[in-house]
Amino acid sequence: MLRIALFLVIFSQFLFASHVERFKWSSGESFLLFLERLHLPQSIYYDLDGADQTLTEEIISGINYQILYDENQSVEQVLIPVSDELQLHIITDKKKKYKLIATPIVTEMKTHAFMLKIERSPYLDIVKQTGSTRVAQAFVAAFKNSLNFKRDIQKGDTLVMIYDRLYRMGKPFGMPDLEVAMIELNRKKHYIYKNTDDRYYDEKGHEVEGLMLGKPVRNARITSRFTKRRYHPILKRYRAHLGVDFGARSGTPIQAAGSGKIIFAGKTRGYGNLIKIRHQGGYVTLYAHQRSFRKGIRRGRYVKKGQTIGYVGSTGMSTGPHLHFGLYKNGRAINPASVIKLTSRKLSGNALKSFKVLKEELNAKIQEHIDNVTRAKKYELFKDECLISTETCEKIIYKRIEDETL
Repeated sequence: MLRIALFLVIFSQFLFASHVERFKWSSGESFLLFLERLHLPQSIYYDLDGADQTLTEEIISGINYQILYDENQSVEQVLIPVSDELQLHIITDKKKKYKLIATPIVTEMKTHAFMLKIERSPYLDIVKQTGSTRVAQAFVAAFKNSLNFKRDIQKGDTLVMIYDRLYRMGKPFGMPDLEVAMIELNRKKHYIYKNTDDRYYDEKGHEVEGLMLGKPVRNARITSRFTKRRYHPILKRYRAHLGVDFGARSGTPIQAAGSGKIIFAGKTRGYGNLIKIRHQGGYVTLYAHQRSFRKGIRRGRYVKKGQTIGYVGSTGMSTGPHLHFGLYKNGRAINPASVIKLTSRKLSGNALKSFKVLKEELNAKIQEHIDNVTRAKKYELFKDECLISTETCEKIIYKRIEDETL
C-alpha cells in the first residue's frame, strides 16, 4: 500500500507540473478554430494587423507544433512553425494576457557527403547508412523521372550524395537540400546538379523534370517575391512573405499549377477567397485573394494541371487585384520560383558556360568522396526532452520549436 501511495503522489506531481506536449496540425483546422478548441481568446487573432493575420493562414496541416501547459494545466505558450525560419509564438504578458508574435527560428547549416555501394536499393541503403528517411527521399526524388532503379540497379553500383541540412538545437530540421548526386548504373554515371538558379540539371544542362509546376496566372508580372524572414526596422518585428504575388486584372483566370486534390476552398479573413491543393510528393499549393471560385470548385475535388479554379481578385487583406501563390513541401513554405516553369528547360550561352564550370567543381567533389570512401555520419535518435527550453522545464528562459522527424 505504501508503494502504491508513493507512486500516486509522484504521479500526481508529474501530472500537474509544467510540461510540453507535441501535436500535428489537423487538416481543415483554421487558426480561429484552433484558438476556440484550446479555449484561448479570439482577440489573439483579431488584435493582429493584416500582414500577421495572413501568416496564421500559412499553417499547413501535418506541421508539428508544441504547447506549454502550466501547473494548472492552462496554456502558457504555443509555438507553430510557418517556415524554416519563422514561427508563430503565443505567449502571456505580465498581465496574463495572451498575444501572438512572429519570432525567428535559430538554425545552422551543415554540409554532408557520403558514398556507398548498393546492396539492396538506393533508398534502403541510404536509410541504413544515414539513419534518415528524408535523405533517402531527397536522393530518390532527384532521379525519379530519369532513371528506373528497380530495372537498372545492380548490386555493387556506386552512389554519392552531397547535401546541406539545417539543424536546430543540434538536431536535423526539415528536408535536406541536395547539392549534387551521382549514381552508377551498369558502369555509367548519372548526375544531378543544383545550379546557381536553384534549379536542378543533368550533365548536359537540361533541366530535370520534377514536379515542375505551371504558372498559375498567364502573362502576369511578379509584383512581390518570396521571403522567409525579414526584420521590419520601424515596426520592430519579423515579417515574411511566404509566396509570390502575380499582378493581374480582376477576373483573370487562375489555373491549378499542378494536378491534385483540393483540401480547402473557402473564405478567410486575411487571404480572402482561398484554395489549397495537395499534390504528389508532399507538395501543397495555395491561391489567395480570389474574386470568386469557378463553378463546381469545392473541397475534395480533384483538378488537373492548367484547369481554371478561380479568378483574380482583391478579397481579404489586399490592396489591389493580384494572386498570392504559395508552395509548401512536407508542411514547409518554399520558394515557388524554384519549381514554377518560368524559364527554358535547357541552359545556353553564358548560363551554360557558368554551369559547366560549376559541374566540373562538383564532379571533383564527387570523385574525392569516391576515392576517400566517405561514410555518412549516422543521425542520432535523441531522447525525449523539453523542446521549449526551460530551467528544468519549470521557468521559461528561451523558446524554440523542433521538428521531431528525421
